[in-house]
Amino acid sequence: MSNMKSISCCLVLTFILVIGITVVKSGNPHDADIEDNDFAEFEDFEDGVEVLEDEDRAEFPDDVEVQQQKEGGAEGEDDEETTIENEDDDDEFEHFTDEDEFIGFDKGQSPSSGKSKDKLPNLKMTEVPGHLRTNWDSFYMEILMLAGLAVYFLNFIHGKNKNHKLAQAWLQSNRDLLESNFHIVGDDGSTKEAQAGTLMKESENVYALWCSGRSALEGMLVELRLLKRQDLISTMTNMFKPASDQILVTIDLDKNVMDKFVFAIAMKRSCAKLHKEMIDLSQFTEKKNLDKYSDMPSSYQLLSEVGEASNALLDKKVCQVLTKFEGQVEFMHFSDQFCGAKSQDESQATKMPEVKPVMIFCFNVPGKGKSKPTDMEQMKPLLQLVFYCLEKVSRLQLGKEARNKSEKNRKKAEEQFLKAAHSQLQEAAQLRREEKRRNEKERIMNEEDPDKTRKWEERESRREMKRKQPKMKMMKI
Repeated sequence: MSNMKSISCCLVLTFILVIGITVVKSGNPHDADIEDNDFAEFEDFEDGVEVLEDEDRAEFPDDVEVQQQKEGGAEGEDDEETTIENEDDDDEFEHFTDEDEFIGFDKGQSPSSGKSKDKLPNLKMTEVPGHLRTNWDSFYMEILMLAGLAVYFLNFIHGKNKNHKLAQAWLQSNRDLLESNFHIVGDDGSTKEAQAGTLMKESENVYALWCSGRSALEGMLVELRLLKRQDLISTMTNMFKPASDQILVTIDLDKNVMDKFVFAIAMKRSCAKLHKEMIDLSQFTEKKNLDKYSDMPSSYQLLSEVGEASNALLDKKVCQVLTKFEGQVEFMHFSDQFCGAKSQDESQATKMPEVKPVMIFCFNVPGKGKSKPTDMEQMKPLLQLVFYCLEKVSRLQLGKEARNKSEKNRKKAEEQFLKAAHSQLQEAAQLRREEKRRNEKERIMNEEDPDKTRKWEERESRREMKRKQPKMKMMKI
């Protein structure tokens, strides 16, 4: 019995001990030391255990208060540690505030600390320059250049096409007249066999037509000198200073077909230029009045060598055409001594220039730069004037007095030319002698021989005295 009682007491005590342990476990489920563990408040979240609600806290008020006290104590210890660390940092950089180490140091200004949390730095965004921004304003130069190229290209195409249309319109309107007067019209000379109907394109604004196969002349060259409509700068210049398209007709006559005379009639605005630049006009012609030609417009000026030739050429029909097409006929130049314009080179030729008989006509296309293909068709009467004057010149025969005057003028011109050429040869010979004497003097000076130098100076002095002595004429009695 006593054994049974002792066993029963052990079981009761064991049961009571288990209950006590269970109660303690419920208050501290993780078996953590509350007094020593500073991170006890985070252990509920680490193991996924639910946080105690208000009702659970009511069941264990003592444990909650103890835990809050521990948390407050932990926070106080952290503040003390932070303060200690800041003091250590200040002591570490204290030598930077020493006035003896740094010149011009302001002790009142505290050094900036990277760990200061009192005031954050004021960050400012750097503005991007305007020329680096990707917008259309940055490419205005490129846009202007592309626009200029586009305008230039479009003007080139338009101007080239318009000049081509004007040239073709003139050829189509005068083809029948040309073919009736010449055997070959439009031969470009590229092949041995003669071709017809070819309008040679020398440039975008110059076209040429060669005609041959007629008696009394070698051929006729028609040049269509149109405005440079393909050039944008020329187009803009023509807007402020209008100009006209021109047609230049040059006829090369056979020798002995034209009599000896030089004749020209031109607009007053171009007459002075022709008289100054053309060799034959400046040598043989003089300005004449047109008072006796009642039908002649006052805007023209006459340059004539022989009055008989002028009277024969300026008949009633020619005067009517000049009156009707006043301003369109720029000039007419007929000469048997044609040798072109004066050379820009100052040196004069030593040989007589080759001359040939020619007839030159210059016509202005109506429209003053705004010509149309229909304006080319209206110029057909002027081409008929060319063939009329060709017949007049080939049949013209000067009288004896007029012919003697022409021959006298040509001999005088030849003598003047030979005299000028002789004086030019003398000047050239004098220059060569002076150059030779200069070279000889330099050679003697370089030899450093006093005897040769003295002899050369004496010889030069005698030559100079002899040249200065007056020339004496000896007379026999």
